[in-house]
Amino acid sequence: MDVNEFKKRGKEMIDFIAKYYENVDNMPPMSSVQPGYLYSLVPHEAPEEPESFENIQRDIETKIMPGIMHWQSSNFFGWYPCNSSFPAMLGDMVSSMLNVAGFSWICSPAATELETVVMDWLGKLIGLDSRFMAIKEDGTEGDGGGIIQGTASEAQIVVMVAAREMAFDRLKSYGMSDNDIDMIRHTFVAYFSDQTHSAGQKGAKIIGCQARIIPSDANFRLTKCALQAAIIKDRHDGLIPFFVCATFGTTNTAAIDDLCGIADVAESENLWLHIDAAYAGAALACPEFRPLARGIERAHSFSFNAHKWMLTNFDCSALWVANSTHLVNALDIEREYLPRVKGGTNFVKEYRSWELPLGRRFRALKLWFVMRMYGASGIRAYIRKHVKEAKWLETQLVEDGRFEIMAPVVFGLVVFRVKASIIAGNDHDVNWTNTELVRCINNDGRVFVVDTKLRGVDVLRPTVGSTFGASENTALLVKVIKECTTKVIAEYN
Repeated sequence: MDVNEFKKRGKEMIDFIAKYYENVDNMPPMSSVQPGYLYSLVPHEAPEEPESFENIQRDIETKIMPGIMHWQSSNFFGWYPCNSSFPAMLGDMVSSMLNVAGFSWICSPAATELETVVMDWLGKLIGLDSRFMAIKEDGTEGDGGGIIQGTASEAQIVVMVAAREMAFDRLKSYGMSDNDIDMIRHTFVAYFSDQTHSAGQKGAKIIGCQARIIPSDANFRLTKCALQAAIIKDRHDGLIPFFVCATFGTTNTAAIDDLCGIADVAESENLWLHIDAAYAGAALACPEFRPLARGIERAHSFSFNAHKWMLTNFDCSALWVANSTHLVNALDIEREYLPRVKGGTNFVKEYRSWELPLGRRFRALKLWFVMRMYGASGIRAYIRKHVKEAKWLETQLVEDGRFEIMAPVVFGLVVFRVKASIIAGNDHDVNWTNTELVRCINNDGRVFVVDTKLRGVDVLRPTVGSTFGASENTALLVKVIKECTTKVIAEYN
């Protein structure tokens, strides 16, 4: 493909993308294919000779699209959103054009420095404490800063490594040698609630520490008292607490942990405090949500996914640390083929030492495009629109009389179930009704939702958060829920 054909095909692909977005709401959000469907449709070896663009385009439409869950449909209410936007796509196009491998400042100074700047922009937009900024108000370098990770799971693992390094340094200050520390690594304990994202336990497996899962309270929150009790027991058993993850907006219910109380414990027990706000962190762009986040300013690290609820195409997970020393000490590796900047390096972030991979894409571009083309006011309006729609959805369900809301509706998530009194059966019958309701809704094909379990209770958890969604789409969701509920209850009776 030469540049002239690229111009032709590129324009065709833009048209294809635009047509997709114009029509995606008319497609069933959920794919109906069976596992293994694609294997029988494509060759089992790569082609020996080049194929035409037309053949590839035809295969996208006939073989790939049937197996796509349409996350960008305005009728997709599953999990949490995975937002896209046209400005982000344009930024990604520029990134693909340049295709830099930004493992060092010198590889492309603009890639590193734009990320530093944009992460400070984003941190200020969501009201983060100045400790997390790379550049202080007086223009000098700060101790902290932000970096774009691939996912919140990567961010979790990275900060757990940094937390372990901080714990190592503390033990060394007590006179322990590296060999002594190696002998007790297995006694390190990281703390999570039973509502923390699975990334916490995965991180514990990867770095080789123990994971203590603490039961959440009646509101599905990790509390100060529960954390303190777990630490007391573990210290009594000869274990070494070193890390705790608090969540601002859990996956199941969007609950907010006792951030201030957990910060108290982290400070008194010398734990690294990480706050995972993968979904709800975007809401902090709106000042009215910031009182819910008191305690974040005391954390060692904070992360949220701009690719969930802030219009930035996957992948774009924002991570900030208040002090990068332990992170860099843990992950920095010197090789003769990895160049370093000579002389003054005040504003040079060697981001390879802030993450697991060496190479990295120019992801800051798409975030830069989004923040400039929407502006802070546009982002805030976008968040508020979804919260308003979620509140309306809650009202419609309550007024119907057959449903109960299972968790406070604070952001875009609404957790509900068919009331037990409507079924007049046992717990098994009530759970069957709600799981059958999910099946009925998704088989209907007009909208897509998912369910979860809250201490053995089956519930539905639609999330309002589509980039192009409107009140008509939420109204359609309500209509389908009500129709399917009537059908499922009739089946039960």
